[in-house]
Amino acid sequence: MTDAAQLALLCIAAALGGAVNSVAGGGTLLTFPALLLVLGASPAASVVANATSTVALLPGSVASVWGYRRELAGAKKWLLKLVLPSLMGAAIGTWLVAKRDPREFQLLIPWLILIATTLFLLQPSITRWTGIGKSHSVPSRSSQFAIIAFQFLIALYGGYFGAGIGILMLSALALMGISDIHQMNGIKTILASTINGVSVVMFIQLGKVNWSLALPMAAASIAGGIAGASLARRMNKNAVRYGVVATGMTLSMYYFLRMALG
Repeated sequence: MTDAAQLALLCIAAALGGAVNSVAGGGTLLTFPALLLVLGASPAASVVANATSTVALLPGSVASVWGYRRELAGAKKWLLKLVLPSLMGAAIGTWLVAKRDPREFQLLIPWLILIATTLFLLQPSITRWTGIGKSHSVPSRSSQFAIIAFQFLIALYGGYFGAGIGILMLSALALMGISDIHQMNGIKTILASTINGVSVVMFIQLGKVNWSLALPMAAASIAGGIAGASLARRMNKNAVRYGVVATGMTLSMYYFLRMALG
């Protein structure tokens, strides 16, 4: 492919990723593999692809916080409990992916894509299991501590790779007794932006971002997010979900096969 064709591919992936994030989440499953295709799947390039994907999708995530400003008015006590473990987990996860041997991350790529795809596929079931959007009793202190620890683990994974953290956080918030789905989405968006924001700052400081690709992809993801938000009511979420799942499963199998064949 020519450079222009590569950039067009990445911008299309970013626009679709922004649109998918606004409807059902899972945009990383589109942008990260596209970047691997363009940058190559070497250990070092895999880390750069991860960092560049995070930078490209962050603006859309931050912008969506504004849409939940009313619901966030009564969410201060929950945010105070969960922001610190989000910051700490994200910092450690990002440090691990950026500073350790990049071959470790390369070996984990098919597993990470498979985990993220499975979470995305099981999102409706997880919603039912945890009662997202339904009333729960306020958990005990020990239960709250366990949920805060779980948020740290979510952020650790989010800093390392990130795809699928939304459904995990919604599940934790449901178990904390929050029943307003709009408030839950607002808190989730703030926490996801916090996790990704920490990663972006660290990736920039460590020189892991390909800015010639990240900036146009960011613009495309914002445009895709705006378009996706306006079309959300008319789009079939299940069709979007299964399309992303099929893509994720195919890519996961491809990278497993590639790893097996050396």
